[in-house]
Amino acid sequence: MRFHTHRAIYVFIIFMLVLAAGLGAGLGLALSGTVNTIRTENFTEFDTALSTKIYDINGRLITEFFAEEQRIPVTLKELPNHLIEAFLTREDRNFYSHHGFNLRSTLRAALGQILGKNLGGGSTITQQLAGTLYADRRVISIQRKLKELWWAFQLERRFTKEEILEMYLNRMIMGPAVYGVEAASRYFFGHPAKDCTPAESAILAIQLSSPSRYNPFRNPMLARERSKEILDQMVSRHVLSKAEANESFDAYWASFDYSRVAVSAFYHREDKAPWFSEYVRRQLEDMFYGSIDIYSDGLSVYTTLDLDKQAAADLYMKRGIDTANASFKSTMSQRLDVAGTTYVPIIELLGLAFDLPMLYAPESRSETNSQDYFLTTINPVLDATSLIFNIASLKPYVGAASAKIKTELEKSTVEGALVTIDNNTGYILALVGGSDYNQANQLIRATQSKLMPGSTFKPLYYSAAIDSKKITEGTYIVDEPTTFYNEDGTPYSPQNFKGEWKGSVLAWEALAHSMNVASVKVLQTIGFDAAISRAAALLDITDPIEIRKTFPRYYPLALGVIGVTPLQMARAFSVFANGGKAVAPIAIRYVEDRYGNIIAEPEKERLQALRQKPQVISPQNAAIMIDMLKRVVSSGTLAGATQSGSIFKQTGPDGKSYVIPVVGKTGTTQNWADAWTVGSSPYYTTAIWLGFDRPGNSLGVSQTGATIAAPIWANYMRDIHIGLSYKNFPKPESGLVSVSVCAKSGMLPTEYCSDGTVTLMYLDGTQPTQFCTLHGPSEPETFGADHPSQDNPLSPRPEGSPFSQNR
Repeated sequence: MRFHTHRAIYVFIIFMLVLAAGLGAGLGLALSGTVNTIRTENFTEFDTALSTKIYDINGRLITEFFAEEQRIPVTLKELPNHLIEAFLTREDRNFYSHHGFNLRSTLRAALGQILGKNLGGGSTITQQLAGTLYADRRVISIQRKLKELWWAFQLERRFTKEEILEMYLNRMIMGPAVYGVEAASRYFFGHPAKDCTPAESAILAIQLSSPSRYNPFRNPMLARERSKEILDQMVSRHVLSKAEANESFDAYWASFDYSRVAVSAFYHREDKAPWFSEYVRRQLEDMFYGSIDIYSDGLSVYTTLDLDKQAAADLYMKRGIDTANASFKSTMSQRLDVAGTTYVPIIELLGLAFDLPMLYAPESRSETNSQDYFLTTINPVLDATSLIFNIASLKPYVGAASAKIKTELEKSTVEGALVTIDNNTGYILALVGGSDYNQANQLIRATQSKLMPGSTFKPLYYSAAIDSKKITEGTYIVDEPTTFYNEDGTPYSPQNFKGEWKGSVLAWEALAHSMNVASVKVLQTIGFDAAISRAAALLDITDPIEIRKTFPRYYPLALGVIGVTPLQMARAFSVFANGGKAVAPIAIRYVEDRYGNIIAEPEKERLQALRQKPQVISPQNAAIMIDMLKRVVSSGTLAGATQSGSIFKQTGPDGKSYVIPVVGKTGTTQNWADAWTVGSSPYYTTAIWLGFDRPGNSLGVSQTGATIAAPIWANYMRDIHIGLSYKNFPKPESGLVSVSVCAKSGMLPTEYCSDGTVTLMYLDGTQPTQFCTLHGPSEPETFGADHPSQDNPLSPRPEGSPFSQNR
């Protein structure tokens, strides 16, 4: 018995010691916190969130990332009295009389919790501020309330009521990623808080209890009702007359924009290059994932963008996309008119004559018309009704209809993308990811969308053909209807644009005029392995699995039936323009922290990677590809848009004129679904794409790479080269020869070559050595390998005369 008594006493003593230690530690921490509070001299300054600033290549500010905390501090003296009174009315009418704690409000809130009713909050303004600064107000617990109360007492001891109220009005969240009355006023109303009307002040005051629920752009009727209550209470407190309250309320809601969407302030920031900024933002998140908050750590990001070039890109892409959409809608309207007036009556007649209900169109036509009427006319009215009258049951139907509209828009709205890179540095100088950047349109098509490049893909495997030495610029090819058989035995019969055939052509002509059959013959000659290997190298696709997925071993590959991004295509062409040297596109040069220390240098990493593999293709191969692509500009599919290159004419400081050389290639995919132009000068490479986000529609036979993408490319490239000095593409001193050949046969010319001559570039050793046999009084006894002979698979010939194939 005595043993158990002593043991109990022993346990009790230990318990008391532990309790005393715990209370002492808690009191010590509280006192230390209190001391820290008292010692804080600049308590009202904001030191938590510094925005990340994005600069262009010339040090000009592009935009700022702040996302989670947009704060604009303001003093209490700058705010109108009715704004302050709106907050006091809503949150704490006894603010100036209590010492941080209101017993009546606390008991009322506690009773509400017990009864399951909202009888009002129990926290004073001081307690709310203390909870925001020192506790997590999302946690509902006695421990949190006690901590909040403790710090409320310390704030009241340290600061005046005016200082506490000023901190409160600057610190509290009042909207999506918006903190403080100044930032909230600019977000909701577009003006400073000092200009707020009583009605606007009431809107701000109700945000504190639930920024999402009472957001006027999300739930306008709830915000309307609740703000009216605040105004009525202000009238009853005699801080506002009834006439002032009613006039302000009516004026605000009479001009309210019910169509505005409640989105984060991040999407309302000033941004001179939103598509590029978003591209950079994603790279920063990957770069600093888990270690740095790119929205609040005050980074300075120095990028490659040139705002002058970006402005030109935005201008010409907007014009081009608007023009393409207008043309598409006009074409679609004409198609529907023809279908409705010509083909539908015929089908209806057949349905009636042969009693085939499925062919009888009026019912289905009425159903289609009804659906269109609902989506375009009724649904917007329902959407507005659900917002104005807060009818939640309507929202699912409106949402489903809106989703259908979005899908249809993706199929019937022409989008576009542009990217420009520096051939030498790989700097991304301009980037357009689509029409208008907003919360609903953030797909950066220039870097994310896998698009069919069409004929702009052809130079990639022509490059392999040149190195194979089976093909030269002057190789004779017959452009005629041809069926090819894939490795699995399936037939493939490509068509040329508008079904036109040129007969005998040289390889450079086949590329310049985008002849499909002739180009498939080039692919057939060199084989899939060589073509895919070269294309992958130029596009910088190194993963074997990705290579297999990207490049199908079927002949449609020759016409660009693959998925690549505009940035990849720009990179491929920039390798040609850079003398075959590797180019690594880059958007971020270096990043500094808030103290000016460099914490990341992607440019150094890029240079180190390029040293490991400096050359993608030989300088000789690059020079020949440049020569071939120059002919696309001088006499091929880019001749019209560039006036055969003459629009790049410049006048130097000495008054002498010169033309900056350019090269390029247009492309149009099957059914005119995508339109491309990719091309280079010795300075820059630009890729442009126009088309649809979802397949299934046609731009129209008149909207091709040469007619809608090429003019954008030509005018934009002309503008960004104004003032630049003359510069030519790099050309090696050895390994190449230029030869004047017969323009028809590609062989050495004779006096009988009536079609004239053309000077072409060859790898040394592949130039023609035989004289032309297509023109002259008689045929030679032997043919060269580059001559149109029967053993040349590119130029099949019937028996006998070499002339018979072309006549």
